[in-house]
Amino acid sequence: MNIAFIPVRGGSKSIPLKNIKLLNGKPLVYWTALAAQNAKCIDKLIIATDSEEIKAVVLNFGFSKLEVYDREPQNAQDTASTESVMLEYINKCEFKDNDLFFLIQATSPMLKSEHIDGMFGSFSMNDSDSMFTGVREKQFKWRGINNKNGLQPVNYDYRNRPRRQDFEGVISETGACYINSIKNIKRDKCRLSGKITAYELPSYTAYEIDEPEDWIIVEELMKHF
Repeated sequence: MNIAFIPVRGGSKSIPLKNIKLLNGKPLVYWTALAAQNAKCIDKLIIATDSEEIKAVVLNFGFSKLEVYDREPQNAQDTASTESVMLEYINKCEFKDNDLFFLIQATSPMLKSEHIDGMFGSFSMNDSDSMFTGVREKQFKWRGINNKNGLQPVNYDYRNRPRRQDFEGVISETGACYINSIKNIKRDKCRLSGKITAYELPSYTAYEIDEPEDWIIVEELMKHF
């Protein structure tokens, strides 16, 4: 069984109830829920929330794969990790060790059903233990702060600067989707473990909604793509 799991809280600080705030005419969480609903590889879609208001909204989506899980209050606090609600749900249900768990982030509405199906196909062929969605970045990155010690390059040699077309770059997590087995998550208590690989998506999918200005950018990107 392949389970898509979307955790949403009612207590967002930057944008109150952002998970059901309208984005291009639909609640924010609708878009990732729609992607999971239409993904051929997904058998069950779980939206885990502590909010009765969010619960009422998502139940009106009418998605055949959708179930709402009432998450425990202690796992819906600002300080609670996503892993805490994942494990809460997994430990309350009966799954097989080889069932796959797709953690999907509601604040990544650029995720599409074809991305989820493509990721599952890549996961199955690559002999991966876990996988995340990522985008390739070709910026030259430095670490440290501007002090007397200066900065240190992270991913290139500034004395031998490569041409952009010859530069491999780095893979950055988008946070949109992760795949891992039930067995691995229960054992390692983490969304990623073992042999970790990335499923590369187009750069525009990296945008996620955390701040009000992100809303403007993502709405326009969604209209275009």
